[in-house]
Amino acid sequence: MATTARNGSTRNWTFLTNHAHVLLAIARNPTARLRDVADEVGVTERAAQAIVADLEVGGYLRRTRVGRRNEYTVNPRGHFRHPAEADRQVGDLLALFTSSPAESTS
Repeated sequence: MATTARNGSTRNWTFLTNHAHVLLAIARNPTARLRDVADEVGVTERAAQAIVADLEVGGYLRRTRVGRRNEYTVNPRGHFRHPAEADRQVGDLLALFTSSPAESTS
């Protein structure tokens, strides 16, 4: 969403990062193709791949190969990375923006 600064310039910003948007898109559709996740979030497919890799390394999701596709499992017990929210789990965010929180199989 664009906002206009006092000097007349327009800036785009959102409350959630692209990492959060990708995690939410995957939580809503664990078998989504990265191309579709990228389109939903508004990033390139390469950026979506890098974000998924970050989330995987961080323990927020797990990728499982099923035939020719990937299936993702979100870990709702992962904690936010910023110190201001480090006491909260990402499952709280998932519950807010999805119909049901993602469940962990670990």
